[in-house]
Amino acid sequence: MPEAPRGRVPVRRGYLDGRFGQIHYRIAQPAADAGRLPLLCFHMSPHSGRVYQNFIAAMGVGRVAVAPDTPGFGESDAPASPPGIEDYAAAMGDLIDALGFRQVDLIGYHTGSETAVALALARPSQVRRVVMISAPIFTDQELGEFRAHYAHDALTEDGSHLVRKWKSHLYWAGPGKTIAMVADEFPDAIRNPSISWWGHHAAFAYDTGGQLAKLAQPVLVLNPDDDLHAQTLRAEGRMQRGRILHLPGWGHGFLDVHTDEACRIVGAFLDGPG
Repeated sequence: MPEAPRGRVPVRRGYLDGRFGQIHYRIAQPAADAGRLPLLCFHMSPHSGRVYQNFIAAMGVGRVAVAPDTPGFGESDAPASPPGIEDYAAAMGDLIDALGFRQVDLIGYHTGSETAVALALARPSQVRRVVMISAPIFTDQELGEFRAHYAHDALTEDGSHLVRKWKSHLYWAGPGKTIAMVADEFPDAIRNPSISWWGHHAAFAYDTGGQLAKLAQPVLVLNPDDDLHAQTLRAEGRMQRGRILHLPGWGHGFLDVHTDEACRIVGAFLDGPG
């Protein structure tokens, strides 16, 4: 294993068995137990735990940090049929059990934030705190538009479907996110094309606002300037014990562009008073 940069720990990878097959995950951990709860990191769709690579390398200095590929994405096996958010959450519960964690904190990104909410509701005594990167609450009109936009994209012989996807990633790249960063994560966004729409399908069927209102755990919602910024504003006042932190000038890629500051924000919330 190459030596990690200063202020980082090595990120290792592994597989564990879950209800839908093997779950692939990345894990970073301190040399000695720091007395903090493990942090599980759920990615957006259609991506993988790779988006947390630099983040968990930094967070792993002070706590165990795990970034799994949710079923059907990255290197994790897919379910036999399209899952719902609760199914993704249940699979992540399998990972918690397999790793032997008694209690955890969670962070989720877009679809992953909904998965975090569902897991926190399903395991209230095991999930202590939740960080959400966006808490999208859609109008009926928006749901129709988003479902149409993120529907199954047919393959084309000339590869034009890949060009559309690439241009979309470039368009939504936040300030400081380089073309090399986009290229690094792009393969995970285009793999398994027959099922890559499953994550969005599940996300748009989930009642984020209604479920978020039920959550008793402390919640921190990070709201960068991305494609769900406006929808996340609607989470204001819906949480029992939560708040929204706006991140002006931050967009997709901030976990790589602003790694240390993102770790400071998340760490302060996890380590601070409830």
